[in-house]
Amino acid sequence: MITYIAIGIGFLAVVAVIVGIVDAAQAAQWRRVARERRERWESRQRQYHGYDSGGYGIDEEDDD
Repeated sequence: MITYIAIGIGFLAVVAVIVGIVDAAQAAQWRRVARERRERWESRQRQYHGYDSGGYGIDEEDDD
């Protein structure tokens, strides 16, 4: 019985290491996907709120 528990814990450790390695290898790709999604979301927000020219809705002339 103890042998099965040890094998199970060893198996979980090996799976954890493999998942960590795969995750680290693909992290850059996921960051790129997240950056692209955020850029699309920000673009849609500017369009919905009428700030298509950039900025956050603050007129540059009023910054004086």
